[in-house]
Amino acid sequence: MAENVHVQRSKTEELTELDKKHYIHPTTPPKAQAEQGTPLIFEDGNGIYANSTNGERYIDGLSMLWNVNIGHGQKELAEAAKEQMSKMAYASSFKGYSNEPAIRLAEKLASIAPGDLNAVFYTSGGSESNDTAFKLSRFYWAQKGQPQKRKIIALQKAYHGVTVAAQTATGIPAFHDFAASNIGEVFHAKPHLTNCELGDKGDPNYEGCIRDIVEKEGADTIAAVIMEPVQGSGGVHMPPDGYLQAVRKLCDEFDILFIADEVICGFGRTGRMFAVEHWDVVPDLMSIAKGITSGYSQLGGVMINDEIRNTIVQYDGVLSHGFTYSGHPTACAVALKNIEIIERDHIVENAANMELELKKGFKYLEDKHPHVTKCRSLGLLAAFELHEDRDSGKLFDLSVAPATFVVEDCFDRKLILRTLGSNREIVAIAPPLVINKQEIEEMIGIIDDSITAFEKKLG
Repeated sequence: MAENVHVQRSKTEELTELDKKHYIHPTTPPKAQAEQGTPLIFEDGNGIYANSTNGERYIDGLSMLWNVNIGHGQKELAEAAKEQMSKMAYASSFKGYSNEPAIRLAEKLASIAPGDLNAVFYTSGGSESNDTAFKLSRFYWAQKGQPQKRKIIALQKAYHGVTVAAQTATGIPAFHDFAASNIGEVFHAKPHLTNCELGDKGDPNYEGCIRDIVEKEGADTIAAVIMEPVQGSGGVHMPPDGYLQAVRKLCDEFDILFIADEVICGFGRTGRMFAVEHWDVVPDLMSIAKGITSGYSQLGGVMINDEIRNTIVQYDGVLSHGFTYSGHPTACAVALKNIEIIERDHIVENAANMELELKKGFKYLEDKHPHVTKCRSLGLLAAFELHEDRDSGKLFDLSVAPATFVVEDCFDRKLILRTLGSNREIVAIAPPLVINKQEIEEMIGIIDDSITAFEKKLG
């Protein structure tokens, strides 16, 4: 046993040094990474658990990056990848070439997507999907004889990715400002103002809402509105009742395309296959990625409705957009098996049921801890906040960073969560959708202990 521990440490130390020298990490402080090295090197996993090279087991309370929906260690997905790789791992989709997994997956996606979203353009991930949605929106309007309809309206606190156009649409300052890599003609509206989007100009928040931007810029210049049904990295913000319907109505009124960014929300995360189904809204385009393969292979796409599809297929030139890995056969085979498992094992229903258990845990935390507030969950996309005074809504000073303390303490107790919010006040939770009641209780118990430690620190 002691020998195994020594081997594990030796391996981890070697990998840490190599990591520091050669690996530039995304969304990580580069200086700290280069000086201190990685805090955790993953080795393997099973269900909601991820194991490190040191032999330690962690609860993956965020599905890594909101994407390991059916959990770690699913051998059926590995077998699906192996079977496809042994036949043909990769095939190009350029010049009209195709492959069976890409075709079968396109058919499957059309069968499960809302409304008339019956065609898909494949990408490698979420950022590419949103970039593609912008391009297809502009291309569609050009084909309809309205090339001036180019502008995109996103929301403040939105997260749509980090490619140049998607980063521009992202409304989180650190991402939006990175490397000054932004395109023009993208606007950020105040989020979740239902009355304003329905036309209430007497609302004191009207200036800067979507409708206000449309009226000022001119509907004949707006290509699309994009939004996450539930904002993810911006803070797990839930829309008020009627909001998505109001935006859908606005887009119809002004002849603007509605893009739903379901990259995080899709494939069961919110207790429905797609989050827009909670509000009976059908977008014109829908960006997908992450849960489509549960992270087992890199794949994304944009679902488009029949009107856009039928317009695009009238174009007799070359569609000058695409990625090397569009329609990747192995990734598509993995996605097909992933969706089969989601449906066969009733994983969407489990996410809805476990939402109730998670909310019970939140209620316990609120009752016990005076700083816990604004608990929220739709399916297993959830968060709570830590305020200095929850009755008045007063936040802790940024220097306190309460969520950062709790998340780091949870990490020490072998639970992986995420800190969000401008004052580092939001704790985000999004475990694999295969989680059960006992595992949720285990997770809540760790969070409880970490909040208690934070309260002791406050004195």
